[in-house]
Amino acid sequence: MKELKYLNKYFVKYKYRFILGLIFTILAQIFSLYTPEYIGKSINSIQDYAKTNPELAREELLNNILIILATTIIAGLLTFLMRQTLIVMSRHIEFDLKNEVFKHYERLSQSFYKKNRTGDLMNRISEDVSKVRMYVGPAVMYSSNTIIRFGVVIIYMYNISPKLTLYSLLPLPLLSYSVFKISSQIHKKSSLYQQNLSTLSSFAQEFFSGIRVIKAYALENKKSEEFGELTQDSKDKNLSLAKTNSLFGPLMILLIGLSNLVVIYVGGMMYINGSIENIGTIAQFILYINMLTWPVASLGWVSSMIQEAEASQKRLNEFLNTEPEIQNLVPEKSVIQGKISFKNVSFTYEDTNIQGLKDISFELEKGKTLAILGKTGSGKSTILTLISRLYDPTKGEVLIDDTPIKNINLNDLRDSIAVVPQDAFLFSDSIKNNIKFGKEDATDEEIMEVAKKAAVHENIINFSQGYDTILGERGITLSGGQKQRVSIARAFIKESPILLLDDCLSAVDTETEEQILSNLLQLTQQKTTIIVSHRVSSAKNADKIIILEEGQIIQQGSHNQLIEIEGYYKELYNKQLLEKEIY
Repeated sequence: MKELKYLNKYFVKYKYRFILGLIFTILAQIFSLYTPEYIGKSINSIQDYAKTNPELAREELLNNILIILATTIIAGLLTFLMRQTLIVMSRHIEFDLKNEVFKHYERLSQSFYKKNRTGDLMNRISEDVSKVRMYVGPAVMYSSNTIIRFGVVIIYMYNISPKLTLYSLLPLPLLSYSVFKISSQIHKKSSLYQQNLSTLSSFAQEFFSGIRVIKAYALENKKSEEFGELTQDSKDKNLSLAKTNSLFGPLMILLIGLSNLVVIYVGGMMYINGSIENIGTIAQFILYINMLTWPVASLGWVSSMIQEAEASQKRLNEFLNTEPEIQNLVPEKSVIQGKISFKNVSFTYEDTNIQGLKDISFELEKGKTLAILGKTGSGKSTILTLISRLYDPTKGEVLIDDTPIKNINLNDLRDSIAVVPQDAFLFSDSIKNNIKFGKEDATDEEIMEVAKKAAVHENIINFSQGYDTILGERGITLSGGQKQRVSIARAFIKESPILLLDDCLSAVDTETEEQILSNLLQLTQQKTTIIVSHRVSSAKNADKIIILEEGQIIQQGSHNQLIEIEGYYKELYNKQLLEKEIY
């Protein structure tokens, strides 16, 4: 239960709903006790007056029936209000918990997402949170209902006959032991099932995302077999869990049946011996015992829900207790101008132990453009991730406006940067909304203007729905070059002092590249811009150029030294291949 202590803060938050639900539960149980009491009185009236005074017996029967009817209706209404209060509370907690998990996902660092699979993350925020809701809703409701009913019923039974009460409750210790043993098995099997479900979700997510590759390599049958093995394993674990759960119902009914037999025998003997004066008392006790049937039977279901919720909350806590490596250390608002400085910066990727940068130093003034050239794996993109503070440098210091980047409000820093990633990511939404992602209040005219500057406007208007065209997952509707240009338009529309372009022209032809670079020159007059590319042609408008090799700066210079750098670049790599890419 220690994992579920995390949820106590939500019970405190919704304490008034919780307390009101408990009040409704207590009142519902009190009114439900009138039924066995007045049934017992009715049987006693029949026994006492059926032959001597039939009219009085009839009158008492009618009065008792009316009382039973009225109290049953009131108990039903209070039970309805109990469910409306406690179950609705659980939905509020589910809403809050899903939002908490999602916001925590947003805070977690880049390295976290390299270590965890998307399907597992999705499963925890959906399936695991749903299991937890069953604990804070139905499990809490039925547990409180059971405890209160047991307390009230046993007090009534004890007041009538302590001896008969004691005998009728003899099977309960056996019940408690059975619940404990079965619950421990449910906890183990539930944990295994949830882990398998995460694996299944991850496999399905990767399958759907990579469906084009799977079809291209004709791997459908192989993947179907792999999926079949996973689903078979999932079915086996779920069936094993279901079999264990199925023991509860029959066991509870058996124990309640034993209690009824005890009441009939012991109560009958006590009536014969004169310890009980009225036969109606035995009937009353049987009804009381049967009133405990559902609460006792629900113990198994509730126990199962609690065990499953604990297993799920444990998986959630693993993430919720994970602190992001990148912390926002400055709560005060920061104003970014755009100057960028690297001072002896080195960076090593923790997960692979690969050194991405080695002793990098440069300075880029506000409003200037820097081009970073180099072959794949030379560390170009790593520089951009450090500027966005997706990672912190292993050694050295990154400064923005001569202020260490850790001393800048993280939200303001990232809000001041427009990024075009190397792998253009578009959402499953309209083209218009994908571009507006950079500026939510952008007008249609602004959207069209930046689309023209990104050389994608003509492509968009040729679609049947134009800018309202809905894209498939990750922008699959568009070609690689079109995705890159929509991503560029999204960055262009964002009013930010820093613009980072990460090899975002690799999928466009040289003519389109020339057009975009020409428009970029006009747009970035007041922006600090960094262009990462393996093409020298992308750097021709840059004020400063850096060439990287294995994480080190091997050549740098100004715009005027472009020809010399280009010659060095060609000499460093395969000249014929490079010329095809550049010209």
